[in-house]
Amino acid sequence: MSTKQIRNIAIIAHVDHGKTTMVDQLLRQSGTFAEHEKVVDTVMDNNAIEKERGITILAKNCAVTWEGTHINIVDTPGHADFGGEVERALSMVDGVVLLIDAQEGPMPQTRFVTKKALALGLKPILVVNKVDKPGANPDKVVNAAFDLFDKLGATDEQLDFPVVYASGINGWSSLEEGAPGEQWGPDMSALFNTILKHVPAQKGDPDAPLQLQISALDFSTFVGRIGVGRISQGTLKPMMDVLVMEGPDGKTVKGRVNQVLTFQGLDRVQATEAGPGEIVLINGIADIGIGVTVTDPANPSPLPMLKVDEPTLTMNFCVNTSPLAGREGKFVTSRQIWDRLQKELQHNVALRVNETDEEGIFEVMGRGELHLTILLENMRREGYEMAVSKPRVVFRTVNGEKHEPIELVTADIEEQHQGGVMQALGERKGELVNMEPDGRGRVRLEYRIPARGLIGFTNEFLNLTRGSGLISNIFDSYEPHKGEIGSRKNGVLISMDDGEIFTYALGKLDDRGRMFVKANDPVYEGMIVGIHSRDNDLVVNATRTKQLTNFRVSGKEDAIKITPPIELTLEYGVEFIEDDELVEITPKSVRLRKRFLKENERKRASREMAS
Repeated sequence: MSTKQIRNIAIIAHVDHGKTTMVDQLLRQSGTFAEHEKVVDTVMDNNAIEKERGITILAKNCAVTWEGTHINIVDTPGHADFGGEVERALSMVDGVVLLIDAQEGPMPQTRFVTKKALALGLKPILVVNKVDKPGANPDKVVNAAFDLFDKLGATDEQLDFPVVYASGINGWSSLEEGAPGEQWGPDMSALFNTILKHVPAQKGDPDAPLQLQISALDFSTFVGRIGVGRISQGTLKPMMDVLVMEGPDGKTVKGRVNQVLTFQGLDRVQATEAGPGEIVLINGIADIGIGVTVTDPANPSPLPMLKVDEPTLTMNFCVNTSPLAGREGKFVTSRQIWDRLQKELQHNVALRVNETDEEGIFEVMGRGELHLTILLENMRREGYEMAVSKPRVVFRTVNGEKHEPIELVTADIEEQHQGGVMQALGERKGELVNMEPDGRGRVRLEYRIPARGLIGFTNEFLNLTRGSGLISNIFDSYEPHKGEIGSRKNGVLISMDDGEIFTYALGKLDDRGRMFVKANDPVYEGMIVGIHSRDNDLVVNATRTKQLTNFRVSGKEDAIKITPPIELTLEYGVEFIEDDELVEITPKSVRLRKRFLKENERKRASREMAS
C-alpha cells in the first residue's frame, strides 16, 4: 500500500459528547459492516465496564476505507483520569478530530486532550456534534473552540481549522449550517472528505531503516504479548530480525517479529509487509513494552521514550485482614495482588506502584479517583479481594515549599442550587474563576480548587443539586499548599460484635442515622454499619436480638419500621471514608471498616496521633 493512501486520526472529545457513536457511524457508512450486521449497541466500547458506564476507558483502534484511502481511527477516552491512554494514542496519529457537543460547548476534558494534541503540532478538525438538539448553538461553540485553541497556544495554522456540523446518532454531516430541525447533509461523506483533505499523509521513506514506536500493548494466550504502534519509516515484514530499544540511551534487546497484522474495520488481518504510516500489531517479542522503538539491527534509529504526565493521587492497596476475609475472593494474598499490579503496569502507563514498609500494603498512584477505582473494579471482577485506603494527593516540594495539585472544575447546575454549591466549594478552598448563566435556568460555574478538596465531593454535589448537576474536573497545575480543608461532617456507626444483623437491631438503630447494611448481612467488630446523625463515631450493638420470654403484653406490638439502607458502591465507599478507615472490596461485596477493628486499639492510635 502506498504511503499516500493512509491517514491516521484520533477522535477526541469530552465524556458523553458522542465520540464512540460517531466512530460507529463511520464504520457503518464506510461499508465495514454489511446491512445485516448493523447492531444497536456501540461497537467500540466493548469492555464490560465501558458498556455499564457509557464511557470510553481504553484507547482503541479500528480502520475504514474511503475512496481508496485507508483511514486508521483511534478512539480515545474523554476523561482526564485516563490521560495515559490519550497520550499514547496521539503518538500514533497525524491529525485529530475534535468533537464538541453543540449545546454544552468545550468542557474541561476537551481542554485536556486538545492541549496534548496542539502541543504535538497536530492540526485539528472541529466537528460540532448533536446540532439537531433543541438547545444547540453551533456558532457559539465554534467561537468558544477558537478561544480555547488560542488560550492553549495554538499556531496560526492550527487556528485555521475546518468545521464540520454533524449528528452522530442520525448519521449525517455537513460543511454548511442548515435550518433547525432539518437534516443538513445526506451522510458522513462531508466528514470523510474533510479528513482526506486536511489530515497530512505520511511522509516516511519505505526504504529507510525501520522505525516503529510501540504505543499500546495487547495480550493473546496463543502468541503472548502484542505491541501496537505506527511505522514512522522503513518496511516491516513477518519473521524479520529487529532491535528493541528503550530510547537512544536505554536498554537494547534483539528479537524477531513473528506476525505483522493491520486493522481492517474492527478486525485484525495478517499482512505480508507494512510501510510508513501504517498502524500495525506485532507479536513474537516477549519483553516488548510501551514507548520502545522496534528498529533495524544494522542501522538503529530509536525514537525518544513516550512521556506521560505524573500521577496526582495515591491510595494504599492492602491485603484484606477482616474476619470475613477469604470467603468470596479467589486471590487474597499479597503476592497475588502484587503480581496483578505488575501486570497492570505493563499497559497502564500512567500508573505507579511501590512497596511500603508494612507487609501486605502497596502504594498505588494514578491520575485520579476514577483511574484508580476502575482498576479496583476490574480486579474485583477477576476474583481479587483487598482493602483500600482513602485517596491522598501527591505533594511536591518546590524550592523548599510544599506544593499540591490544583484542579479546574466546571459545574453545570440549576440556578436554584447555585448558593449551596458555591458555599460547599468555598469551604473546600475553591476560587471562582467564571460564572455564566445560559438564559434557560441553568448556570455554569468554573472553579480552581485543590485536588484534596474534591475527594469525597461528588456525593455531596449530587445531594446539593438533587441529582440534576453535572461536574467535571481536570488537573491544572501545582501551587503552594492552601491550608487545612474540613473533612466529613458526620461520624459513623461501628459494630461492637461479630455476627449477623437482625431486623430488630436495625429498628433500634434507625433513629441513630442511615445504615449501610440490611437484615441478615454479616457484620464484625470494627465494621462501619452506618452514618451517625451527629459528628462523632458511635459504637453500637448491631447483632442485638429480641429477648424471647414467656411473658405476654396486652395490646399489639408495634411493627418495626426501617429506612432503606444506602447502597454502597465502590466509588461511594472510596469517597466516603476518612484516613482511619478502609474499604473492604471482594468480588461480591463492598464493606467499610475502621483500620483498627478493636476499640482500645483505635483509642491508642488516636492518642498517639494527638501526641
